[in-house]
Amino acid sequence: MKANKDVEGLIKALKKQCEYTLWRAEHDDVGEVGETRAAQALRKIGEAAVEPLIQVLNDKNFHVQLEAIWALGEIGDTRAVDPLIQVLKDEYSGVRETAAEALGKIGDARAVKPLKQALKDENWSVEKAARKALNKIRRRKAKNDRRPTAHNTAKRFANAHLNAFGLGKQPER
Repeated sequence: MKANKDVEGLIKALKKQCEYTLWRAEHDDVGEVGETRAAQALRKIGEAAVEPLIQVLNDKNFHVQLEAIWALGEIGDTRAVDPLIQVLKDEYSGVRETAAEALGKIGDARAVKPLKQALKDENWSVEKAARKALNKIRRRKAKNDRRPTAHNTAKRFANAHLNAFGLGKQPER
């Protein structure tokens, strides 16, 4: 219960800090995505913050959207994949770019087709982020494909011991 109140308070703080970020942007002091203390705290909370962060993905302040997307990407929870795919269609290129980056960090295969579509985005930074995200997903899949399964490892172990005692398969002559 306390964790939910903490997350709710941090979501409110995120919105307040993003209002300040918006003011700074109007005065040519943009800053970086993921720099608000609230977004960093929500990232550290992890899984408990995912649903509330998803709820603010369509906030009217695009800085709130950016911070929520960043935090979701850092948390890496696959519950965020479908909502982030929807955000790839946002009107703001910065939101689309950050969503593509977050999807790459999460690495879920459901994002491949929408990211391929994002390669055709009119904004080059969105296209670049989509390309990087697709490469991350491909590398993760390739790494997982090379990883031995428990069954294969046990089978190799058993065969090695059988061979050591001369009980393994004998080559045909």
